[in-house]
Amino acid sequence: MAVTDTPVDGESARGTGERDGAVVPRPEPVDDLVTTHHELSTGERTLSYTATTGRIVLRQEVHTDGTFSGHTAKAEVFVTAYTLDEADPATRPVTFAFNGGPGSSSVWLHLGLLGPRRVLTGDAGALAPPPYRLADNPETLLAHSDLVFIDPVSTGYSRAVQGEKPGDYHGYTGDLESVGEMIRLWTSRNGRWGSPKFLAGESYGTLRAAGLAQHLQSRHGMYLNGLMLISAVLDMGTIRFTEDNDLPYPLFLPTYAAIAHHHGRHGDRPLAEVLAEAEEYAERDYPWALARGNRLTAEERATAVARLARLTGLTEDYVDRVRLRIEHLRFFAELLRPERRVAGRLDGRFSGHDADSGAEHFAEDPSYSAILGPYSAALNQYVRAELGYANDLPYEILTGNVHPWSYKEFEGSHVNAAGRLAEAMRANHHLKVHVACGYHDGATPYFASEHVLAHLAVPDELAANIETRYYPAGHMMYVHEPSRVQQSADLAQFISDSVPRD
Repeated sequence: MAVTDTPVDGESARGTGERDGAVVPRPEPVDDLVTTHHELSTGERTLSYTATTGRIVLRQEVHTDGTFSGHTAKAEVFVTAYTLDEADPATRPVTFAFNGGPGSSSVWLHLGLLGPRRVLTGDAGALAPPPYRLADNPETLLAHSDLVFIDPVSTGYSRAVQGEKPGDYHGYTGDLESVGEMIRLWTSRNGRWGSPKFLAGESYGTLRAAGLAQHLQSRHGMYLNGLMLISAVLDMGTIRFTEDNDLPYPLFLPTYAAIAHHHGRHGDRPLAEVLAEAEEYAERDYPWALARGNRLTAEERATAVARLARLTGLTEDYVDRVRLRIEHLRFFAELLRPERRVAGRLDGRFSGHDADSGAEHFAEDPSYSAILGPYSAALNQYVRAELGYANDLPYEILTGNVHPWSYKEFEGSHVNAAGRLAEAMRANHHLKVHVACGYHDGATPYFASEHVLAHLAVPDELAANIETRYYPAGHMMYVHEPSRVQQSADLAQFISDSVPRD
């Protein structure tokens, strides 16, 4: 491994300072990219690739009183790009990847699924102890596409420059425009406008990806080949348990049933059988029962209570007391209450202990606690020791500093990017969409994704461009080893199927 550029250790200086009483201009922020070279054996071949890591300065055209006053530095965005050596950029795909939050860095997709190195975390019931190890990832998507991991402003090492407001990027449009500008800039600087291009987003990153597909087309004329939406949420109205919104309750029900199944509440019934029953009830009788409200007869209500209790593993008394409406955070605390444990939200296969076994909600999500340590340690070690990049800023894995997040564009309505995805698909008939769902994902339930896709405003021939894949794990389904291997193969196939052949 050879480092060909020198990294900046700590923040670069900017603005102005004083020396002997005189004002001294500080240097403008500059890119601090570092290049290293690596090899990886996939079993079938050896990949020789280049990693480019560091912060790229985003600039904005500024006009003052109608006069152009220059390109002003606004933010420094941290990226890690992997490009296959001696590949033809005209045919070599490139995938831009990011996670969600909002407030999450790209570490999860980077070191969990797509990148050439991955962290070994263990899985539910068999977690690896610290210190955590990295291993080669023979299933890396780099075998099929170059990769560019992007950390949005205030996540990872990305920051607004001195004198600028981080809050400008902490909202739907500011985030979309800055990530879109990063994609445009990287594509232009690396001569990749002719390459097949993909976006891979997870969680809120899927809402970002849907918006970016439309934004890149309309703003820059950049048409994509495909979107990989992992643990998708395109319509927040499907997962927000707000007052008088009954939609999420049926959409979460199959996930509740899957989690209950994992924790032994369905005996030896196959998971597929349990899910089929839950989906059928969630599609027809459950929405009807909720819509009837107080018009339900005593017999109808008792029938609904019994059915929901059996599917979710909760007691009939509890289901009756919450008026048939099982909120997700309450479910995670209630399901395993008899064992004085709580179930995970990101991945319901995980469970843990809370200090208060009678609380309505868990204090911490045990599935997030299980993976935070391994991913944090792995990234901080990897970026310095293997990628040669040094920065004294804390790497923000998942930060609350981006909140409150602005959704001012959706004032008076719920946050919904499905329309933007449909618009992008109608304009670009070749845009393919891959949706990956975890059965035990209590954050972005798979049935909610199905609901949104079923209502997407595209003709039947374009709906055929959408494929959905399912895994017996949670939000980061790749922490489950069989799911990771299968998902890697599914994404590789999606790339292959979405690239035009001469």
